[in-house]
Amino acid sequence: MLVTNLKNKLQMMKNIKRFSAVAFIGVFLLILNSCDDNSELFTISDPTAPTLVELSFTDLELDAVNTNNPAITLNWGEANYEQQASINYAIQFSKDETFTAPIVAATTTGRTTITLSVSEVNAAAGNAGLNPFEWAKLYARVVSSLGTQNSVTSASNTIEFNVYPYFNYTLDDYFLVGNGVAPGWDNASANQNPPLFRDESDSNIFYYTGLIKNDDPTNADKSGGRFKVLESTGNWQPQWGDSRDEGSDAYSESGDIAGNPGTQSGDPGRFGVATTGFYTFTIDFAAKKYTLVPFDATGITSPSSLTIQGSSTADVAMNQLSFDGHLWYAKSVRLIPGDVKFTTGAGASWGSSSSFSGVATAGGDAIPVIVEDDYDVWFNDLTNRYILIPINL
Repeated sequence: MLVTNLKNKLQMMKNIKRFSAVAFIGVFLLILNSCDDNSELFTISDPTAPTLVELSFTDLELDAVNTNNPAITLNWGEANYEQQASINYAIQFSKDETFTAPIVAATTTGRTTITLSVSEVNAAAGNAGLNPFEWAKLYARVVSSLGTQNSVTSASNTIEFNVYPYFNYTLDDYFLVGNGVAPGWDNASANQNPPLFRDESDSNIFYYTGLIKNDDPTNADKSGGRFKVLESTGNWQPQWGDSRDEGSDAYSESGDIAGNPGTQSGDPGRFGVATTGFYTFTIDFAAKKYTLVPFDATGITSPSSLTIQGSSTADVAMNQLSFDGHLWYAKSVRLIPGDVKFTTGAGASWGSSSSFSGVATAGGDAIPVIVEDDYDVWFNDLTNRYILIPINL
């Protein structure tokens, strides 16, 4: 009897140990499965949209001088997702009530009010397509969402007001520097840092057609005929060049571009040509690509004089670049809203319907000047490309 009871107790202890081990493994697997479960922890039905409060005014004239001043404060009732979660809000503007092409002016999380500065509202109005110096309706709404992916969006009611924007110059300008072009390695050479000419339909693409010299006939160290691109004269950065490091940047007709600080912290390599001649340099800042190919300038002669004429200014005589007489320029020309053409002493003229930059045609339309400022004006008689660069905008 005693032996039997002892055997039963030993068997019970074994069963308890076996049960404890199985239970531990079960709990561990339950925890592991919970950690690996990526399914939604909750579901969201249609949220209640935020409610944007009407403004206390109908007209907003934007001050081009005090651009950091507050312009508008928007308030809204919060959206309801019936969940404990931080809600994102995007403030959108549009030129039409249906928000065909909405512009996001600002974003915030967990707040139901925001104040936008004069410059922020002006930029939003310009990006939405409103013309400067004209009264026009601007529509606003708030769009709520959840999470880092901004999912489950819900748009508020729309409010409207009249706005009078000043001009918002959003275009980029670029200039050449290097021993293959006019200024040499002088980033602030008076009148000698020629610009790149912006494409009339794609503001990411620029061209330069002209003389590029290589004064080292032996090219022993491959340092002649070189140049880079600057975003502003007088400053070495931002600068753009060949993506290869200097010393490894052999002469090439095409390649990738790099920028300091556009793509990297150090200065990029150099563009360049092995022999002196006329070339077309094309650079695409969106695709980060360039080409540099010979250009046949045979038979193209420059006019004896070139003058800026039109309703935007009194006649202004242009100068030929001493390095390359096919490039004409006039510095710090005051232009008012109106138009201009490029006219020769013989009465021929070139113009276009594209403001700021484009390709002029003989007898073409007058070039529209849409905002008053001092401009550096350049014209290339090899390609009839022109660019009007505002100095103060």
